[in-house]
Amino acid sequence: MKILVLNSGSSSIKFKLFKDDEAIAAGLIEKIGENTSKAELKNIKTDDKFIKEGCIKNHEEGLDIVNELFKQSGLLEDLSLLDACGHRVVQGGAKLMKHCLIDDSVIAEIDRVSVMAPLHNPAHLAGIRTMIKKAPKVPNVAVFDTAFHSSMPDYAYMYALPYEYYEKDNVRRYGFHGTSHSYVSRKGAEFLGLAYENFNTITAHLGNGASISAIQNGKCIDTSMGLTPLEGLMMGTRCGDLDPAIVPYIQKTRGLSADEVDSLMNKKSGFLGICGYNDLRDVDAKRKEKDDKARQAIQMYTYRLAKYIGSYFAILPRTDALIFTAGVGENASFIRKETCDFIKHLGFDIDENLNNERLSKIREISTKNSKIKILVVPTDEEFEIANTAKNLVSK
Repeated sequence: MKILVLNSGSSSIKFKLFKDDEAIAAGLIEKIGENTSKAELKNIKTDDKFIKEGCIKNHEEGLDIVNELFKQSGLLEDLSLLDACGHRVVQGGAKLMKHCLIDDSVIAEIDRVSVMAPLHNPAHLAGIRTMIKKAPKVPNVAVFDTAFHSSMPDYAYMYALPYEYYEKDNVRRYGFHGTSHSYVSRKGAEFLGLAYENFNTITAHLGNGASISAIQNGKCIDTSMGLTPLEGLMMGTRCGDLDPAIVPYIQKTRGLSADEVDSLMNKKSGFLGICGYNDLRDVDAKRKEKDDKARQAIQMYTYRLAKYIGSYFAILPRTDALIFTAGVGENASFIRKETCDFIKHLGFDIDENLNNERLSKIREISTKNSKIKILVVPTDEEFEIANTAKNLVSK
């Protein structure tokens, strides 16, 4: 089967082509709508690259160029020859709690809940609608970031607000990065030779956006992100957890609108707000230059991450492993070490030599005496999406 995975952003399309469970091509269209747009496709086996530069007006034109580049590469003659297309969708809301084939009713519901993911869902819809237009006979599958977390019990996903806000407005914890948490937890169990249905783990997806999940017997029982991807850990530009009374306080003292505060918390906070840099590599470089705000930002980050790990350790009856994944989780050894240093007394004992190795494969980085296994598991959300799409289409 040939399956295309699309992750459509507001000004970009990230894509990957799979053939029989193996990725054969990957690419990116960036700066859609600008004069400096660029589309690039890479043949994974040969490293050959196919590039087109120049203004790409919209997603529809972008997919036309993807089709053109696939044809040039010889990997796919036309998008209409695909067996399926899997789409990453950040927010499915209360009615779309499972991955599904896309029809008009699914599109309408993704659109309806876009208010909870205004930066993501409209872009996903642009990709979905364009794909349907370009290849109307190819089945499309929605793979929701929120689906993996649908197993949370009600006492974990509810907020202590008047119940009508849950009943009428679907205000609850949804959680995100679900495809990543699902993929790395399964890979972690496989690596340790444990049955997934009996596997208890804490998974930390750490990138520019970050979330952490508690998984018991292969099912999510709690996660850090909430109604939106803003709650939880400190992130590149997002504040994470804070006292909700700060919002009206800032509105009154600074004369800001609700939209301005929302932008402040999502785009101007986190690492960026504390020390002026949102890329952890830059923050670490400034810390090495004795920048105290950079030092503080990293300690805030690892301290909050350690607190979440500790809280999930408390609610799991047994913890088989702690898993680090995504860009920061896989590559920033100092983040892993400094986080585990906070919770060493709980049995998380990291081996510094193993931790400092630069490897791109799944590996254990805990000491032999560590009570909890500590793993680094490279995530592959596109593979998870492709596999989900294949399974749904095959049914």
